[in-house]
Amino acid sequence: MSDKETEPMPTPYLSVIIPAYNEETRIGNTLATIYAYLDHQPYTWEILVVLDGATDDTLGVVEQFAQGKRNIRWLDRGHNRGKGYTVREGMLAARGEIRLFTDADNSTDIAHFDQMKPLFDEGAAIVICSRDGKDAPGARQAVPQSGFKRFLGNSGNLVIQILAVPGIWDTQCGFKAFRARPAEQIFSVSRIDGWGFDVEALALARHFGHSIEVVAAYWVNQEGSHVKFADYLWSFKEAFEVRWHLLTGTYQRRSRQEAVVGER
Repeated sequence: MSDKETEPMPTPYLSVIIPAYNEETRIGNTLATIYAYLDHQPYTWEILVVLDGATDDTLGVVEQFAQGKRNIRWLDRGHNRGKGYTVREGMLAARGEIRLFTDADNSTDIAHFDQMKPLFDEGAAIVICSRDGKDAPGARQAVPQSGFKRFLGNSGNLVIQILAVPGIWDTQCGFKAFRARPAEQIFSVSRIDGWGFDVEALALARHFGHSIEVVAAYWVNQEGSHVKFADYLWSFKEAFEVRWHLLTGTYQRRSRQEAVVGER
């Protein structure tokens, strides 16, 4: 693994973490949009791209974009481990007081952070975006998903609410932000490496007593998604795993182990 770093910098206010697997055709535009947004903000920031064993030229695109620019880092892992593993890696390697992960396709525009920041200013621990109006009035999708995908999503969400995260209708929107302490607390004990990691992160947030604020997303579907039908089914399985780990105290044991390691 390599970790490209710019010159040393103080703790930034915001870290934007971008998990990326074979995103050479999309990551350049996403980086340009995020960089342009952050470059006009009054607070300090960093961009951290975490490559999940990419086999295309994603790394080359990131390196080329970063030339002559500030506050861009990346982690390049040689093996594909899954989105959950990659986001976890980024959350724990980030330096920001607020740590936001967003998808490499920019389907939820970085400007959504404008809605989140006032909530963090008021003391929120975790703020997420939702594409479902039942979570946040005004949430919508530029092009609605097919009826079949909506059926899968709604059915899966009912399972997820019963098992792990009651009261949240869209757990999978890839735009979530955490204060540093909750991020480290949650992602240091999380276990799900696949698409169900969002469910686990939110369930752990509740488990550790953190409130979750929700803002409306305007979601623009992008071509080239890596999510397949089997991933929906696998997410159901992972929701059951989260429930099992909560019931059996797995996370508590792991948390204690992390605390012991941290004291050494």
